[in-house]
Amino acid sequence: MPFSDYKTALVTGASSGIGAATVERLCREGLQVHALARSAAGLDALAARTGCIPHAMDVTDLEGITRLAQEVPFDVLVNNAGVDRPGSILKADAAGIDALVDVNLRAVLHLVRLVVPGMVARDRGHVVNISSIAGHYHFGGNTTYHATKSAVHMLSRQLRIDVFGKRVRVTEICPGRVATDIFAHVHGDSEEIRQRFIEGFELPQANDIADAIAFAIAAPIAVNVGLMEIMPTLQVPGGLSTARPEAPQA
Repeated sequence: MPFSDYKTALVTGASSGIGAATVERLCREGLQVHALARSAAGLDALAARTGCIPHAMDVTDLEGITRLAQEVPFDVLVNNAGVDRPGSILKADAAGIDALVDVNLRAVLHLVRLVVPGMVARDRGHVVNISSIAGHYHFGGNTTYHATKSAVHMLSRQLRIDVFGKRVRVTEICPGRVATDIFAHVHGDSEEIRQRFIEGFELPQANDIADAIAFAIAAPIAVNVGLMEIMPTLQVPGGLSTARPEAPQA
């Protein structure tokens, strides 16, 4: 459905990175964009730059997002907010698991529950879920993140079945490495982290992901772009490793 058929959008994790770029892109298309994130300062700067409507709240604030969904009939929902904790499940702690499940999955489920019935009733709407290649491929570390993003992938597929027969479209955007500040959030903001993940690489920028989201939304009503996997040209997912067994314990 063309942008002209949509009026309102909600973007989570909107204060920086892909979220902020998406807010900017949707505002340029003439939508009234509600930007939700924890950083009030980041949202204020974004609102001054784009004219978006800021909502400084945690995406896990069920009372807050419920109130917002009841006040505004959203035509576009972009579930972008996400957190990560490095390490395998062997090194995970309870707080880290709960944080990832709460933000990456539970909040997404609640927002879909709150927003999509209105889309179905109006026979128009578009849900964009930002997952990750970690939800499609297995590689070392970040086990809980893999699990939550895999759940978002399946939710995106299942949601298409739930809204079948209505002009409600669902798009999963599945990024690989993108030049954003997520690595600093996960590993700490240091020169070593920037060199490890960003500097010297040819990476997609946040606005490249926002442009992909806009492409999916702008498609004709008869077209549902279900899944876009967006990675650097010089990155491949997956891999195959084989280990020899350890020597028996004495």
